[in-house]
Amino acid sequence: MNELLGPAEWAALWLSLKVAFWATLCSLPIGFGVAYVLARGRFVGRQALNVLVHLPLVMPPVVTGYLLLLGFGRTGPLGELFENLFGLVFAFRWTGAALAAAIMGFPLMVRAIRLSLEAVDSGLEEAASTLGASRFKVLRTVTLPLAWPGILAGAVLGFAKGMGEFGATVTFVSNIPGQTQTLALSIDTLLDVPGGEPLALRLAIVSILIAAVALIISEVLAQRVSKARAR
Repeated sequence: MNELLGPAEWAALWLSLKVAFWATLCSLPIGFGVAYVLARGRFVGRQALNVLVHLPLVMPPVVTGYLLLLGFGRTGPLGELFENLFGLVFAFRWTGAALAAAIMGFPLMVRAIRLSLEAVDSGLEEAASTLGASRFKVLRTVTLPLAWPGILAGAVLGFAKGMGEFGATVTFVSNIPGQTQTLALSIDTLLDVPGGEPLALRLAIVSILIAAVALIISEVLAQRVSKARAR
């Protein structure tokens, strides 16, 4: 493998894995919370929340990246807040790439988790509550064990989306080798370099393999959710 990819390409691959990992890890609890609210909640504004969650799927990624730049840039309100409180800078850093990946993968994650939660028999949750279990205990002992395939599927889809994210990332954090140049950005760079096509093809194959494995895992888990719903 060392002969197939150069140091810069390996750096881009490992950066992509790092970005996708942290994007998935940080967004998964929020994604579960939003999915739970959408699956179980009945409140004014529920549809508006659903639309907001899925906007990144239909908006041009460049628009999402631009909005992130406005909000989380060094002079943006949220960017200044995070820098002052936590010393965390997003603009033109790998952390910004992780944020962009998390935002773009969030709708896929929420949808998979929501479908899994909706497949859980609410009668089992009600029975546990009747026996004296608190809402948290019902969530921990009944809902989560039954919904775990969808939760894992959502995490896998979010990770895969993070690995392949391009438009929002390049708009928000640019394409800086060793800093923000992920796998997708590296492929784009190589296509503009004379003689870079062979390396770009190798990276593309790596991307395809990662995406294919993620889809296979997600499909297997989705089938488990479907079987649980059919029972």
